[in-house]
Amino acid sequence: MIAIIDYGMGNIHSVNKALEVCGAKTLITNKVQDIKSCDKAVLPGVGAFDDAVSELKKQGLIEPILEHIKNKKPFLGICLGMQLLFDESAEAQKEKGLGVFNGKVEKFKHSHDLKVPHMGWNQLKTSGECPLLKDIPDNSFVYFCHSYYPLPYDKSIIAGLTNYGQDFAAIVWKDKVFGMQFHPEKSQGIGLRMLQNFVNLC
Repeated sequence: MIAIIDYGMGNIHSVNKALEVCGAKTLITNKVQDIKSCDKAVLPGVGAFDDAVSELKKQGLIEPILEHIKNKKPFLGICLGMQLLFDESAEAQKEKGLGVFNGKVEKFKHSHDLKVPHMGWNQLKTSGECPLLKDIPDNSFVYFCHSYYPLPYDKSIIAGLTNYGQDFAAIVWKDKVFGMQFHPEKSQGIGLRMLQNFVNLC
């Protein structure tokens, strides 16, 4: 069973539908016990960093998320859900991230050639042996919608890069924790294949 964590800030139903297409048994939930008992968990996210952390705190979801990760169960953060796994964000005025990955989240700089937010299809340059990239061709296109991007201090956790004025980490991976800055649920066949790889993880 895959818990899709519903804290009021994500494309919950789109993610759920995509995982169901991949044959997963899913549970949309904000209950601590559900997260603790599920085999895998997904943290989607759309919106502001401060609001997201505040909601996770209010609903008592940070502890079960960190426990799930500590117990080495597969975990996937999508878009803002990925950013929340880092220490801090330039967007945040008061809240810190979960500190699963060391690093910060920065904002793209506006320029004549660079529109912010970064929205639409862009290429993914992959590296390493990330399990979610099995059968994913290098330079595949995926769908983005974000103004901020993660900057990991440990570059070895970067499994995929995308260029938007600069290279940034589009996929991060350590142990059984994964983060995608793009939206796999909106990335058609390539995104579904990545989600299928997540579903197939032991």
